[in-house]
Amino acid sequence: MLQKLKSRTIAWVAGTALAVTAGTMFVGTAAAQNKEPIKIGFGMSLTGPLAANGKQALLGMKIWEEETNAKGGLLGRPVKLVYYDDQSNPSTVPGIYTKLIDVDKVELVVGGYATNMNAPAMPVVMQKGKTYISLFALDVNHEFKYPKYFSVLPTGPQTKPSFTEGVFQVAAAQNPKPTTLGLVVEDAEFSNNACDGARDNAKKFNMKIVYDRKYPPSTTDYTPIVRAVQAANPDVVIVCSYPLGSVGIVQAVRELNYKPKIIGGAMVGLQATVFKSKLGPKLNGIINYETWVPSDKLMKPAAEFFKTYQAKAGAEGVDPLGYYLGGWGYAYINMLGEAIAATKSIDDNKIADYLRKNPHKTIMGDWSYGPGGEWTKSGMMQVQYHDIKEGAGLETWKGMGYQNVLTPADQKTGNVIYPYEKALQ
Repeated sequence: MLQKLKSRTIAWVAGTALAVTAGTMFVGTAAAQNKEPIKIGFGMSLTGPLAANGKQALLGMKIWEEETNAKGGLLGRPVKLVYYDDQSNPSTVPGIYTKLIDVDKVELVVGGYATNMNAPAMPVVMQKGKTYISLFALDVNHEFKYPKYFSVLPTGPQTKPSFTEGVFQVAAAQNPKPTTLGLVVEDAEFSNNACDGARDNAKKFNMKIVYDRKYPPSTTDYTPIVRAVQAANPDVVIVCSYPLGSVGIVQAVRELNYKPKIIGGAMVGLQATVFKSKLGPKLNGIINYETWVPSDKLMKPAAEFFKTYQAKAGAEGVDPLGYYLGGWGYAYINMLGEAIAATKSIDDNKIADYLRKNPHKTIMGDWSYGPGGEWTKSGMMQVQYHDIKEGAGLETWKGMGYQNVLTPADQKTGNVIYPYEKALQ
């Protein structure tokens, strides 16, 4: 009887201990879940002309948020993205960042998409002393020289010339070399910066500028612009534009049967699936910048991300492939997450110091930071579109069959079709 009582007592004690342990584990897990999240704030273009790209970036960021929280968050706390639609309108940006910091009390901020949206955020984040990682912002720290600024855009130290240098390299390799240049410039922050770089490249490559004019962002009829550059008859035409201008100019070039020897350069928007589908074979022959392409070499570290992104894209109503901004949206917020984990801190100064001193390995490539928060090495590419058929669908845009990487040499996948009109046949 005594033995049975002892056995029951031992069993009861063991069972109670197990229950207490399990209960403690549950309470611990619940406590972790109930901790205040680390709030990361930003504006993003979710409506307006930049939305096709901004929405890609946001989905990439949300995938990071979901994955990070599934692993237990950062510093024992969940992470939470706090964001507002900047409507592709720079005038909304200062108010958004003021609200994020002063009202929402976010611990950290990052930039939204595009030069025009990042530039107006800079005075606010500088005044507040926040570390600031921008997404695809061209040379916005040139005047500010803010030490806690970090660019995620593969321009390298020669920021402005990098967008068009590949076009000049391709032109210089032709025999005979084209000698005259036309510049078509949308009068906005990004395109002005990019065409400043094109002017520098013209000097470097000894090309004579015979046309150099700006057009307002509100332009809706691009035919007069194309007629004017056509009348100047440059061998090479560099266009520095945002999405609506890029699409409008490509359409006008084909409608007017204009055939310079080379055309393209710094046309934002042509990288997005929605605009590729809209233009189809009108893209043939255009040479334009790219920051990433789905080549075997570049896809290898990013394949799992794009599998996840593309599975979610339909329900989210975003670009179905995400090649232009989806992967970069993931990469830049993940870089911040790694800095938080490495420093075991959300202190802006510690995070900035880490970002400045360490190399960064991401799904979109590897980079380090030099002066001004720019990359130490350029990763910009120039591609040429070719053999696109009417009605080209998603399968066309998934691969490399419709585009050749022309520069840089270590990423090259094909040769230029020159002059431009040969790609139209």
